[in-house]
Amino acid sequence: MKFYIGTDHAGFAIKKDVIALLKTHGCKVEDLGPATDERVDYPDFGHKVALAVLKDTGSFGIVICGTGIGISLAANKHEGIRAALCHDAYTAQMARAHNNANILAFGQRIVGLGVIESMLDAFISTPFEGGRHATRVDKIEC
Repeated sequence: MKFYIGTDHAGFAIKKDVIALLKTHGCKVEDLGPATDERVDYPDFGHKVALAVLKDTGSFGIVICGTGIGISLAANKHEGIRAALCHDAYTAQMARAHNNANILAFGQRIVGLGVIESMLDAFISTPFEGGRHATRVDKIEC
């Protein structure tokens, strides 16, 4: 499983821990920035991750800002992206199972490392259920 990860300055501090957790699951990870915690604009990195996921079929993304809201909104501007803002393992599981989410979004100021670990476990281990959910996911695409 391959993940692209991008943050803004408010999500930077947790990024290295998220990358390490992904690697414990055997995932390949490509860090799309930023390289420091200097102030940057979250849309730039939401867009970068979304475009990378769209280009690399079967890959996934992780986007992190202070709350996860802004960066997920930016990522969701791209057709074919389903970035889900999650706050716990259950929302991460349902994002994959029912919404076929291809990007996991969260806020560094909202969730701690233990919750992040459980969200990653759920997101990685949960397949899309398809069926009635596929019809609904198709309706998201305009």
